[in-house]
Amino acid sequence: MNELTLTTCHGQAIAPHLAALAQLRIRVFHDFPYLYDGNLAYEADYLGRYAANPASLFVLAFDGDCLVGASTGQPLSDEVDEFRRPFEAAGIAASSVFYYGESVLLHDYRGRGIGKAFMAERETHAAREGYKTAAFCAVERPEKHPLRPEDYRPLHGFWQSQGYQRRADLATTFAWKDIGEQHESDKTLVFWLKTLR
Repeated sequence: MNELTLTTCHGQAIAPHLAALAQLRIRVFHDFPYLYDGNLAYEADYLGRYAANPASLFVLAFDGDCLVGASTGQPLSDEVDEFRRPFEAAGIAASSVFYYGESVLLHDYRGRGIGKAFMAERETHAAREGYKTAAFCAVERPEKHPLRPEDYRPLHGFWQSQGYQRRADLATTFAWKDIGEQHESDKTLVFWLKTLR
């Protein structure tokens, strides 16, 4: 295994890595709790929005030349309605929030501090750009979901250890196609927030 390296880029600078990032997202989000039945057309549209935004951030983890992990972010004010709406309804200005799109990492590279590094890079960027709050959302599945692995442990403890608080009052729904589904269905996502300054 080569030495792991982390690098950051913004907007269109992600272009050389878009195909690898799309494949990485499909692979990681296939697992519970997302159960994402991904396709490259959706990925091109989703990642294209981040790539077109010069205010976006990509933090990439490489093992040699191989992309093994990535995390993203952009101003919440540039996000889709489903993610902005709960904040606006709660009286929180979207312009004050930096939103984390995702954090994906291959299984073999977990437990090596990369998740913490992803968080730190995005927080540093958000604070430097003047945002008061960092936020992300996570899908919440029923406790008895039929595809929940017996050894599944949510990441709540990790997120709390990094200073993020679950906000049950800030929730939304977002649609994607689960493994085994014929069509997209709405999923419930709850936001986690951290005050940066």
